Amino acid sequence: MRAKGEPRFPGGPAADPAGSHHERRIRSFQPRRSRVTAGQGDALERLWPLWGMDIDGLRVLDLEEMFGGLTVVLEIGFGMGEATAQMAAEDPGTGILAVDVHTPGQGNLLGLAERSGLTNVRVANGDAIILLREMLPPCSLDGLRVYFPDPWPKKRHHKRRLIQPEFLTLAAERLKPGAIIHCATDWEPYAEQMLEVLSAHPAFENTQEDGGYAPRPAFRPLTRFEGQGLDKGHKVADLLFRRIARDA
Repeated sequence: MRAKGEPRFPGGPAADPAGSHHERRIRSFQPRRSRVTAGQGDALERLWPLWGMDIDGLRVLDLEEMFGGLTVVLEIGFGMGEATAQMAAEDPGTGILAVDVHTPGQGNLLGLAERSGLTNVRVANGDAIILLREMLPPCSLDGLRVYFPDPWPKKRHHKRRLIQPEFLTLAAERLKPGAIIHCATDWEPYAEQMLEVLSAHPAFENTQEDGGYAPRPAFRPLTRFEGQGLDKGHKVADLLFRRIARDA
């Protein structure tokens, strides 16, 4: 039997990387224990030491060294990683620091990166808030992507939604002036909340002149999850907001 916090795979992502180093708080994600396939497990064992990292909150990352001088965007919540791998393949000049807590997805993305010969993807395991707050320097990110986060549909759970004023303030401190925060959701009430809080935040401006939602940009692939939602009649909303220069 594994000890508490011990990785499920030798040298792989830790079960609770931040441990007791940081305060317990309401989290926007729910860790899922799902079956890991043999291929995903193999990728985790072989590739995690090369391209993976645990979010322990104990060090500040040097993104320039990590990505060889590429511009870097942070992606929070990548699911099984298909869209992330496709975006990385189509834009090799941009590094993607992809964060999730879903072990099968972590292994799947690592495997996709290897098979596609990608060198511009790194996979981070743990709480994105701790990563932003403790491990990334100010003005270190060229973009932030949050695609289809958990909508927490019940009213009593709305406080768990990621896109809140406090999160945007933290993100703004890590984004370079002119950087884009790109959110997408198929849950209409959450889309309305995203638009409201982003529009009200003084550090961001809407890229759309009409102040509304944006068309899906060509660089964001149509994911399998999104396709299922569209088949059910869901409307997908994209929001693209720009980090305002600090002296503006």
